[in-house]
Amino acid sequence: MTGTGVRAAVEWLASVAPDPGACRWEWERNPQGVALLPAGRRWDVLILPGELGYQTLDVLTRLIDRPGPVLAGFGDARMGFFVPPGTAARWVGTGVRGAGSGTWIVVPHPGRAVVGKVRWLIPPDGSGTLTDATLLELAMHEAAAGGSE
Repeated sequence: MTGTGVRAAVEWLASVAPDPGACRWEWERNPQGVALLPAGRRWDVLILPGELGYQTLDVLTRLIDRPGPVLAGFGDARMGFFVPPGTAARWVGTGVRGAGSGTWIVVPHPGRAVVGKVRWLIPPDGSGTLTDATLLELAMHEAAAGGSE
């Protein structure tokens, strides 16, 4: 991602923080390069188990050029797909957790190498691109049925 793209991604992510300046400061000065951001404002996050998440991402990237941002965390044991706000409250599915309004997630700086336990598989581009929840669900079904092999 270019410097302009990273700046746009930083601004887009930081815009949900109670204090965007403090968020940017945290990213710059925290040795882990992460900030805690509230979900539910510009995006929700659907958190899938790692194996299903990787298979789903494989299917998704065959269906569309660029899905929304995707995080991997905790040794790739979990993956978080950024989806439109309100999705987590409506999501019904076994094994998938939702982070929506009233929840916070650990978000790494979009332009830095991995330092902590959370990293971008697909960083935000700053434009607000999110993964369509219906398309994500279809990709999950195909992945679970073995369609990503």
